[in-house]
Amino acid sequence: MSVELGRYNTLRVVKEVDFGLYLDGGEEGEILLPRRYVPAGCEPGDMLRVFIYLDNEERLVATTQEPLAQVGEFACLRVAWVNQYGAFLDWGLLKDLFVPFAQQRERMEVGRKYVVYVHVDEESYRIVATAKVERYLSTRPAPYRPGEEVDVMLWRRTDLGYVAIIDNRYEGLVYANEIFRPVEPGLRLLAYVKQVRPDGKIDLSLQRPGGRPEHDFAAVLLEHLRRHGGHIDQHDGSPAEEIYRVFGVSKKVFKRAVGELYRKRLVTLAPDGIDLVARK
Repeated sequence: MSVELGRYNTLRVVKEVDFGLYLDGGEEGEILLPRRYVPAGCEPGDMLRVFIYLDNEERLVATTQEPLAQVGEFACLRVAWVNQYGAFLDWGLLKDLFVPFAQQRERMEVGRKYVVYVHVDEESYRIVATAKVERYLSTRPAPYRPGEEVDVMLWRRTDLGYVAIIDNRYEGLVYANEIFRPVEPGLRLLAYVKQVRPDGKIDLSLQRPGGRPEHDFAAVLLEHLRRHGGHIDQHDGSPAEEIYRVFGVSKKVFKRAVGELYRKRLVTLAPDGIDLVARK
């Protein structure tokens, strides 16, 4: 049996000590699960699903905490702190995830979030992250058919729209004029394959084939109103640039959605914005 570093493993409890449990790591020997992570009632002989990483002394250690990403996955993580060697990301574990300066597309800043790929450095055998995620996307032909539903994570914005990572493996593009909801890098959502081009590039849509974009956005706008106290400052007279900045949609789509909600008597229109109709 071999343990996978940076991933979940199901291991057998070998023995209990004052400070935790030791798990059978096979060729890697016994691996400590510190007391703070031991499930109630667990005892020798039980099988535990744990995440394996390295402690501050570079020893294998187990945890029942769930990281925001495993080795081999992409994630959008926030910078917890920075030192002279690089940045450290909060990925949900006691020990933060290191990104060397050489693996940053731009100098990372504390508090900001970045899309990264998690991997094991071959030289140091440490779990690290890189913001140069394009190196880890597949260049092989994608097996998708038009209309197929896929899981995506938005990666970065371009002049054309948002580049997305599809199924943790391929790169695709959602065009800006087809985005009908507020979005940002790191957002995970369902999308639909529009086409796979002869050059292998994948075009995506956030709308189910055959659906009405303005109807989809009407539901998004209604939820936005509910989350913002029943009022927004934007209205038919607002600049198109402001509407796109706030909602990520064209003014035409915005006005159609407002009209749909107004016809259903869900909103009222005012010179200073739009208000949600209070329900008795």
